Amino acid sequence: MSELIEGDLAPEHGVGPWPGSESAWPVGEHFDPDLLREGDRRNVVDRYRYWRHEAIVADLDALRHPFHIAIENWQHDFNIGSVVRTANAFAAREVHIVGNRRWNRRGAMVTDRYQHVRHHPTVEEFVNWAHGAGLPVIGIDNLPGSVPLETYALPRECVLVFGQESVGLTDAVREAADATLAIAQYGSTRSINAGAAAAIAMHAWVSRHGDIAAGHA
Repeated sequence: MSELIEGDLAPEHGVGPWPGSESAWPVGEHFDPDLLREGDRRNVVDRYRYWRHEAIVADLDALRHPFHIAIENWQHDFNIGSVVRTANAFAAREVHIVGNRRWNRRGAMVTDRYQHVRHHPTVEEFVNWAHGAGLPVIGIDNLPGSVPLETYALPRECVLVFGQESVGLTDAVREAADATLAIAQYGSTRSINAGAAAAIAMHAWVSRHGDIAAGHA
C-alpha cells in the first residue's frame, strides 16, 4: 500500500505520478507502485522519491552515524519534535526520550517515521542502557564547570543528552554524565533554545567525524 498518509501530504513539495505508462516505471523492489502511480508528496530528499518507507529506513540504517541523541521529557517539551527532525538530518543512530513516553510530534515534520526513537522511563534505565552499549554520556548544558563544546574532543561513539527547556539537565543526568559541555554564548540571554542547542551539538559532531563531502552531495 502507498505510504501517503495525512502529515506527509504537502502540495508545495514532492513530485507527481511517474510520467508514462507502467511499462516505463523504474524497476526495483525499493519502489512503491502506489507512489509511482499517485505521486510522492512526502518530506524526503529526491534520492528517496517513490521509494517504499521500509526501503528508505533500511538505506538510512546503513548510513547512520554512531552518535545517539537523548532528551529529557518530564513536562512534554515542545522542542523534542525539532530535535528528532535534526537528528534525522544528521543521521543520528537513535533518539532517546527519557521520562514521559508521549511527546509532541508536530515539529518532527514526519521525520520520526524514518528515525529510530527509543523510550526510557527513568534516567537510571537510560544510563544503564548507555553503559551497556559502551557509550559515554555527554551532557550539553551551560553549567558551572562545563567544558567548552568548541574545544572538547567529542568521542565518535557517544550519546549527547539535552535537558528540558528552561530547567536544563536534571541532577541525575549531571551526576551520570561522563562530561558536560557548554555552547559558547555572547549575548544577554542565559540560555538558547533546547532544539537549537541540539542542532549545534550535532553539527559539532559532524564537523569532527562526518564525511563532509557526502553531506553536501
